[in-house]
Amino acid sequence: MTDTTLKQHRGFIYSGVARGFVTVVLIGIMLLMLGTAYIWFSGGDGRASVPVAAPVLTLQPDDTRTLFQILPEESEVRFRINETLLGEPKTVVGATQHVAGDLLVDFDNPVNSQLGRIRVNVRTFTTDNEFRNRALRGQILQADRAEFEFAEFAPTSLSGLPPSITTSETVSFEVTGNLSLHGVTRQLKLNLEVTPVSSNRLEGTATATVQYQDFDMTIPEAAGVANVSDEVQLEIDFTALAVTAPPDKKNG
Repeated sequence: MTDTTLKQHRGFIYSGVARGFVTVVLIGIMLLMLGTAYIWFSGGDGRASVPVAAPVLTLQPDDTRTLFQILPEESEVRFRINETLLGEPKTVVGATQHVAGDLLVDFDNPVNSQLGRIRVNVRTFTTDNEFRNRALRGQILQADRAEFEFAEFAPTSLSGLPPSITTSETVSFEVTGNLSLHGVTRQLKLNLEVTPVSSNRLEGTATATVQYQDFDMTIPEAAGVANVSDEVQLEIDFTALAVTAPPDKKNG
């Protein structure tokens, strides 16, 4: 084989390798674009299908307790999860005001108090990034599906309540219950701090920690994202206002 023929042969090889490399790169780009498009469109627009509502607690005619209802516009539900983004530690925070629930409070005998079911529209969670929002709705929570749009906490017991509750005095206690999320129900303990700002207004915070895998959720791989924590911190800041009459009598 002459030098000229050898050079031509090598040229063909290099050319073939280059074409193969370019083809692989183009296929990779196309797959990435298709995956990105799928995540974007599968996440929907994040709008609630219906206003959030929780089962209503009722007062009896001789009930001495006060019924409070959570005010969504002055309340917020959040989650926090840690990850590494582009080599830097980051805490992702998602938030929504689509929350509902009732409380029956006995100021003189707090052990008779009751926390109703707390319902949250997880489809409406937003973070600081729209692509993440769509991945959250479409791939992680799958809240674009009707059966996964809402999460609900159903209390079963309250513990640690004081002998009495005084206006402007913060009360700390625990609530045990069941959290239903993404089609899975797990027992959960909430730590609550509640302050009766007045006889007609409560302000409080509830916190808990869960592992997202316990609710059959997976987090898809994303470019630049690593070391996503298994634990998710849940938080609720809420304001609840007293209802002046039992719900079935309020409007007549």
